[in-house]
Amino acid sequence: MADEIAKAQAARPGGNTTFGKIIRKEIPSQIILEDDQCLAFHDISPQAPTHFLVIPKKPISQISVAEEDDESLLGHLMIVGKKCAADLGLKKGYRMVVNESSDGGQSVCHVHLHILGGRQMN
Repeated sequence: MADEIAKAQAARPGGNTTFGKIIRKEIPSQIILEDDQCLAFHDISPQAPTHFLVIPKKPISQISVAEEDDESLLGHLMIVGKKCAADLGLKKGYRMVVNESSDGGQSVCHVHLHILGGRQMN
């Protein structure tokens, strides 16, 4: 956990993020779903038995800088997360989380929705 805090404290907006490289297929990932607006893939450091991310293809560094025009895109991320959770068998529930900036634990400066399930969340 301390490693994730250090990553969040060091994260800076702009530049070429890991998620941009995943979108462009420069870094391999276990893709669950891809459409013209977003990409869903398994987290490489899962915090639950099922842990995946949904990211917009549009580079939005953090939720606090999202614009009103991003409203439908951000809603789309949640719908995709819901569909993927169902496809992965998360019938008993799941948690959706968006981290904001360093104190919120955001370690990659590209908006991303975490979906965690497969166990009781506490």
